[in-house]
Amino acid sequence: MAKRSLIAFACFLLLGAGAMFGVGEVLSTPYRHSVGPPPPELFATPVLIPAGDALVAGWVARGAGSGAVLLLHAVRKDRRQMQDRAMFLNRLGYSVLLIDLQAHGESTGKRVTFGALEAQGVKAALAYLKRNLPGERIGVIGVSLGAASVVLSKPGRSIDALVIEVMYPTIEEATANRMSMYMGPPGAWLAPLMVAQLPLRTGVEADQLRPIEAVKSLASPVFVIGGTTDRHTPEAETRRIFAAAPEPKQLWMVQGKGHENFHEVVPAEYEKRVGEFLQKHLRPANR
Repeated sequence: MAKRSLIAFACFLLLGAGAMFGVGEVLSTPYRHSVGPPPPELFATPVLIPAGDALVAGWVARGAGSGAVLLLHAVRKDRRQMQDRAMFLNRLGYSVLLIDLQAHGESTGKRVTFGALEAQGVKAALAYLKRNLPGERIGVIGVSLGAASVVLSKPGRSIDALVIEVMYPTIEEATANRMSMYMGPPGAWLAPLMVAQLPLRTGVEADQLRPIEAVKSLASPVFVIGGTTDRHTPEAETRRIFAAAPEPKQLWMVQGKGHENFHEVVPAEYEKRVGEFLQKHLRPANR
């Protein structure tokens, strides 16, 4: 009986390893495609921004000269995920820059790297705003992968306000959470097999994907947003990220919501809270 159990367990591990290999290939495969024109009501212009060996595609819409906001989408999405935020912010007078992260949409890139190399595109986009909107204060809103990418870029004092939504703390936790969602407890056991593939597939080590460590070096006010029922990034993980961030900071745990587009599911409250945060830090009263 014990021998049969051991054989069954070995078969489970082999099948799991094969499945993890396939999943790892899918998750890191580029998500490149045509995005199409910007929405007419945004009055945006397409841009291509050099970022090392890559090109970052995006849309830029000018505001009233009272600040600019860089918008960064989630994994396996593109800049269109952020266009409603862009229109809301543009109506408030902000210039907005929406980009496709590396290997997404119309931006070049060989692999999705979960924030490590995507951070280079974020740096290039911030430099673009500094060059083209000199003297304006800059904010960033990043969702999931977008949040990790900006935090891992270590922006320091190059930004004046940061909103990070549903960001994972470490790649190990992110992987275990997602595998457990789909496979139950065995998923967490198999998660290390996924993480072990990172260097082979992307050239990135797991130690490079720890946003909770990078968040400690932030030098701008930060607004951390998460959902109380999020299974991808549970509430406890979001609260740990918030605790790690330096002051000034604020936290919003969206009641009854998971790993979602909060601007879509609670638009009025989102626009009020995020609008007030950006107003406070991009348009200080003494300027």
